[in-house]
Amino acid sequence: RNQNQRDQVKDKPDPLKLRDITYVDYRDIRILERFLNDRGKLLPNRITGVSAKGQRTLETAVKHARHLALLPFVAEGMK
Repeated sequence: RNQNQRDQVKDKPDPLKLRDITYVDYRDIRILERFLNDRGKLLPNRITGVSAKGQRTLETAVKHARHLALLPFVAEGMK
């Protein structure tokens, strides 16, 4: 892809900014599950549209939730 074509493609809106979420809480599982795929992996920000800073906060929140067993490390079918 050419850089000029990249400028013409619209970026996805940040879903965290749309909902005015400034702090991603590790206890809010419904929000965190939106950013995980069916295997339990964190989706990249090019797919979700989250900013780089938001992606880092999501990553740490998912890690905290996994450590406290609120989210699984792998999906049920993968075990």
